[in-house]
Amino acid sequence: MSHHQVTAKLSALFMRRVSPRFFSAPVNRTSLDVSTTMLRPTFWVRNLSGLAPAGKPEEKKESSDVKQNNKAIVSSYWGISPSTVTNEDGSAWKWNCFRPWETYKADLSIDVKKHHNPVKFMDKFAYWTVQALKVPTTLFFQRRHMCHAMLLETVAAVPGMVGGMLLHFKSLRKFEQSGGWIKALLEEAENERMHLMTFLEIAQPQWYERAIVFAVQGVFFNAYFVAYLASPKLAHRIVGYLEEEAVISYTEFLKDLDNGTMENVPAPAIAIDYWRLPADSTLRDVVMVIRADEAHHRDLNHYASDIQCQGLELKEAPAPIGYH
Repeated sequence: MSHHQVTAKLSALFMRRVSPRFFSAPVNRTSLDVSTTMLRPTFWVRNLSGLAPAGKPEEKKESSDVKQNNKAIVSSYWGISPSTVTNEDGSAWKWNCFRPWETYKADLSIDVKKHHNPVKFMDKFAYWTVQALKVPTTLFFQRRHMCHAMLLETVAAVPGMVGGMLLHFKSLRKFEQSGGWIKALLEEAENERMHLMTFLEIAQPQWYERAIVFAVQGVFFNAYFVAYLASPKLAHRIVGYLEEEAVISYTEFLKDLDNGTMENVPAPAIAIDYWRLPADSTLRDVVMVIRADEAHHRDLNHYASDIQCQGLELKEAPAPIGYH
């Protein structure tokens, strides 16, 4: 068999496999006149046709309810439709990543200088672990606060998710309640992620910073996962000290904003809506509320560690849901 014959056979086999997916000619079941059907050279039409059985009333509803814009095609066949959310003044809510009832005013009265004095061996191990991790980041970022903050938030959002996930599995495995700690830790993770989304509205990381985040997140996730399995009280203590360092970092951020080293640009819209800030707020106001959030996370994790250091389980103490 020649080379051209082999190529022709492979091409024919390929087209037989691919044609039914990308080129469909649906049959009109309501009429015997097949001349009205059209060849549709798009695979998504075929996929959408499988949402409802042919000939059912839902098919007509689907064809009238499917809405197409520049971004997405939405079908109401499954009974799910975009919710209409409005602000207090009746205007449309523009954020999909959070809702009005998830916004809040940060408590700026919290003590940002509070520190857990490491006395026991476990506390000292957690403290010096964080201090060791602090050295390379300080040397790398120095006074580049925006880049430092973005890296910090990609790491700070990991512990709450890992802790909440493991407590979730524990609750399922042992058929018991969590005392609200699953929700509290997931709230912390989401709040840290919103910090990152806010900074991304102001600056974008360079390619090498993205590479650092990719590597650090992979290492930190697995390390914290193992630490939480081995000793949850140690894991929470480490996070408590990490949050203490975050408060210090944002304090230095504020100093450079105050002395003019960094430009105090207007606050992004996402921050104004998320923290219910005044419309004329600036970057300084944003850093203030983020620092307050970090201080609350510091207290929550030290509190969680203290509970377990006293021989109790987290479920035995009500979780401070919505504490930040």
